[in-house]
Order: sequence, then C-alpha cells, then structure tokens
Amino acid sequence: MHPTRRQLLRLGAGSLVAAGIGLPAGTAAASGGAAGSGGGAGAGGAGRGWDVGAVRGRIRAPRFRDEWFPITAYGATPADATAGIAAAVAACHRAGGGHVVVPPGVWYTGAINLLSHVDLHLEEGATLRFSTDPAAYLPVVRTRWQSVEVYNYSPLIRAEGQTDIGITGKGVLDGAGDNEHWWYLIGSGQYGWHTGLPDQRADWAELERMNNEQVPVGQRVFGAGHYLRPSFIQPFRCTNVLIEGVTVKDSPMWTIHPLECRNVTVQGVTVRNLGPNGDGCDPESCTDVLIRDCVFETHDDCIAIKSGRDADGRRLGLPSRGIIIEDCTFISGGAAVAVGSEMSGGVEDVYVQRLHAPADPAAEEAYLQWLLCVKSTSTRGGYVHNVAVRDVDSRAWMYRPLEITFSYQGGGDQSLYPDVRDIRFDRVRVARAERAYRVVGAETQHIRAVAITNSRFDQVAAEAVVQYADDITIRNVRIGVAQGT
Repeated sequence: MHPTRRQLLRLGAGSLVAAGIGLPAGTAAASGGAAGSGGGAGAGGAGRGWDVGAVRGRIRAPRFRDEWFPITAYGATPADATAGIAAAVAACHRAGGGHVVVPPGVWYTGAINLLSHVDLHLEEGATLRFSTDPAAYLPVVRTRWQSVEVYNYSPLIRAEGQTDIGITGKGVLDGAGDNEHWWYLIGSGQYGWHTGLPDQRADWAELERMNNEQVPVGQRVFGAGHYLRPSFIQPFRCTNVLIEGVTVKDSPMWTIHPLECRNVTVQGVTVRNLGPNGDGCDPESCTDVLIRDCVFETHDDCIAIKSGRDADGRRLGLPSRGIIIEDCTFISGGAAVAVGSEMSGGVEDVYVQRLHAPADPAAEEAYLQWLLCVKSTSTRGGYVHNVAVRDVDSRAWMYRPLEITFSYQGGGDQSLYPDVRDIRFDRVRVARAERAYRVVGAETQHIRAVAITNSRFDQVAAEAVVQYADDITIRNVRIGVAQGT
C-alpha cells in the first residue's frame, strides 16, 4: 500500500473524467448519469432515506444536579487518587447526583466505576493518569474483548447498568499505553514486543475457540495471568451517557467503547491513540448514539460501529442502530467510519455528515485509509442496512474512500456472509486516493443497493471496482486520473 501512497503524494493534478470509467468485467449493474432501475439506491432513496431527524429526536444528553464533590474532599492525593475518587462517586450518588470534580494537576489512579446520576468532571489542567499495573483492574468484570463475551480486566473507566452518567470537562484522561506498557502485548515488534515478553496471542486464540464452540460465558475467565488488554472507557448496559470535552489518550486498546447502551452522546472529545487496536470510539450493540464535533488521531479505526463477533453476536442478536456521526475531524487512522468487522448482531440506520480530513503536512506518517469501510467475513452473518454518508471534504491521502468487503479477515463457514444493502455516498470530495471505491460482495451473497452520487475524486491511481453487487448507481461523479498512471 505504501508505494502507491508515496506515488500519489508526488502527483500533480489529473484530468477529470466521467464516473464509471474502467469498471471491471463482472460488475452487476452500474449507471453513469441516469439512476439505476428499480428502487433502492438506484432510485436515490435506498432504505429509509436520510431520516436523521427521527434518531436525533430520541437522543438527549443527561443533566446533572448543581452539586459538586471535589475528590480532594474525599482523600484523593496526586500520588494515589483511586480511593478518593471512589468515595466521591459514592457520596455524589447517595446525594442524588452531581459532579465529581478532578481539580488541576496530575492524579494517578486505578479503575474508576461510575454510578447513576454522577458526572466525572475534569477541570482544565487536570489529568487522570491511569495505572499500568494490571492488578489495578481486578477483579474481572463481564465485558467483550474484540466483541467476544468474556470476564476480563475492568476497563479503566466503567459503569454497569447505570442511568445518567457523564465524563466531562477540559481535562485529560491518560491511559499510559506505550511500547513498554500494554501495547507490546499484541506481540508485534512495532509496539515493543520481543522474545521473552508475554503476548495476547494464545489468550485470543482460546477466546475465539470458546466463542466458536459457545462455551458458557461464565467459564470464559481471563484477567490475572492472562494478557487481554482492557479498553479505556466502557459504559455497559447503561442508559443516558454523556462524554464531552475531554481529551482521551494512549488507551491500552479501544478508547471509548459504549456496550449495550441506549442514548449515548460523545461530543467535543479529542482522541489520540496510536497504539494497536487503538480505535477511537466503538459503539457496540447500542441504540441511539450521537458522535459530534470530535477530533480523532488514531492508528486503527477512528469510529467503528460493532454488534458482536460471529457466534456470540448472532446468539445475542443485539444490533447497533440509530447512529449519528457529524462535524468530526480525522487526522489519521484506519477508517474515519467503519462498520464492523464485528457486526454479527446487525447494524442499521447510520447517518454520517459533515466530516473533514485535512491535508497532513507529515503525510508520510499520518493518513486515513477509508472514509467509510463496511467490512465483514464469511463467518460473521448479521446484516448492515441503511448507512448514509454525505458532505465530506477529505484533503488527506485516502486508500479507498468507500469500501464494502466480505474478505476482511477469517475463513471457515462460507455460508455466513452478511446481508449488506442500502449504502449511500453523496456529496463527497476526496483529493487523493488509490481507488475511488471498491464494492465487492461474494458470488453467493451479493451486496445490494449502493449509490455514489454528486461526488468527486480528484487524483486516483487505480480503477474503481464493483463485483458481486446489484442495483449500483454511479451518478454525477467525477474521477481524476492521476498523471503517470
């Protein structure tokens, strides 16, 4: 991938040509100018259309009592704030709710558990720096690891079964992940692993076996003596969640991971996490989520919508639905917005608008791979219905602005491809890309109803690809052929 990328960075402006050029043999249906036949994307009205208002009307950020509980009043010290934070959270909860306040300074802490009606508020200049000792995240809790159910180390900040919780303010949440702490456990020299160090590979293989064989979740106990890294922020089975204003950096693994929640707002947040599996925000099996006005600088996907992996996801049957993503900026990462690959419980009604990916002056180091990537495998099952993206300006180098693929990872059962349909990509401007789009289903499971409209891709090195896909509309799209290609 990198040689093509470097080549693109050296290219000048290319000529613009009509969309639909160079579509390979095997394209099921494509139209360049007129809408495709029938309903769905070809008629410009795939799925439920742009119905963002209905979702927005259901999302309400929680409000908290005007009562303030400074952690210093409950015994927190900069060297060890763990017990003081826990005491302040408990007192705030007992009093009927309010704000647990972290004042300016650096405060070292272990795991934090939030309770109903409590807002953890970091004042400007405050940093919560989390322990790198795995014992600080025991006892184990029920969670998901790469979307598989498990009892594992607690996330750094967690709430289970709570109502009206918040993490707000202008402070910093520092997960302290780096090549000497947490990240090396992936087992890659890129992140500091070397012979003699432990890694997660055997544990992950065992957990995947447990998932495939549907071993009861109560028997899937990892934690102490194991090496599955915790995520950073995980509200689990919570209602009315607000994460606002804070900077979250260097998570051991996934950064913001709402799991089985309803009514979640993530706004004005900055995520910086260049570690392995360092996704920015992963709503999983959640209903009604708003991600707005955030900045992402990640190595893995910036935003990834999930709903369980393989047998677990199909057993639970808990989709992610009603997701709004808007006015966000993407500095680097895999996909700006990904659906999957762990989406076996289904994903539907995702609305994405007004995204910005600025040109990066250090383009050899930071870039995006996709604007939207819907990724799955032959083992996932599930479905992805009604995903709409519009009004995107990307000046960064882009691998493939739009990709829908059934060959992301994995093998095994070839009969469990997902049902993917009603994907819309409208009013998108991309400066440089390897391909404008790649939409590839499977011979036994076609992708259906995809519309790419009113968009331009200024410099593109290779032909677009559409295979095993039906009812594809390419309308009012311009693709610039980069010079020298």
